[in-house]
Amino acid sequence: MKLCVAAFALTIPLGLDLYVPVPEQNPLTVDKINLGRRLFNDRRLSRDGSIACASCHDAEHAFSDGRAIAVGVFGRSGRRNAPAIVNRAYGRIFFWDGRVPTLEEQVLKPIEDPNEMDLPVADAASRVGLTLNDLSKALASYVRSILSGDSPYDRFVNGDRTSLSAEQQAGLQIFRGKGNCTACHGGPNFTDERLHNTGVAWRDGHLSDTGGGNGTFKTPTLREVARTSPYMHDGSIPTLEEVVDFYDHGGRSNPSIDPEIHPLHLSVEEKQALVAFLKSLSGSLTN
Repeated sequence: MKLCVAAFALTIPLGLDLYVPVPEQNPLTVDKINLGRRLFNDRRLSRDGSIACASCHDAEHAFSDGRAIAVGVFGRSGRRNAPAIVNRAYGRIFFWDGRVPTLEEQVLKPIEDPNEMDLPVADAASRVGLTLNDLSKALASYVRSILSGDSPYDRFVNGDRTSLSAEQQAGLQIFRGKGNCTACHGGPNFTDERLHNTGVAWRDGHLSDTGGGNGTFKTPTLREVARTSPYMHDGSIPTLEEVVDFYDHGGRSNPSIDPEIHPLHLSVEEKQALVAFLKSLSGSLTN
């Protein structure tokens, strides 16, 4: 299936929304996406030439990096986990704390962050022979082209009743029902693109990270989730099994915890089925 955006036909994997929001001032083109891909892998965008965007957003990890906390130039550690950037074309807010509203703004922030690439964005644009505006537009266009869909789950809901095992089908029912996962992980991209407090940042009676305010963090997509460990904004939960346990226990209680977060009382079998279902969300990943 294809969605024509200006003169460019973007292939949309099965299961994703056919409408891809693209700003009028930055229409998608093949040339711009290809330029953005090269820039995404270009180490000149970091102060010491040691890392590129792809260093923390590796296709082998569904465009995350497998670390708990991102590591930037000179071995500097950031504060948060490098999120998977699949299907960010559908995003409405960006970064774990939702602090910017567009991809064109988001793609420049890691370049200038002292703990990431630590290079003034004007210098970065100059190094690669572009205007700052063109650098932003090309990187944003490439990120919009990173899509994941056509998973076993997508094939199941589109009529292939053999694409999910019986255990995964049971997990889907828990996901939609007893687990209440769709309260935050709804829609084709399995995220409401909103900020929530689940208690992850609540430690020893205080918030270790205020996030977007009161310990809230953006709901990540569950697409490719089996490939993006460790989990949460701080990479503090190593496995999907432990993520399910965290929510089964009702998150971590704190004064601002979301009302949707409460103990689930799942059985061992139900937890296993839910994890099996989550693994079915890995599919066809464009890069």
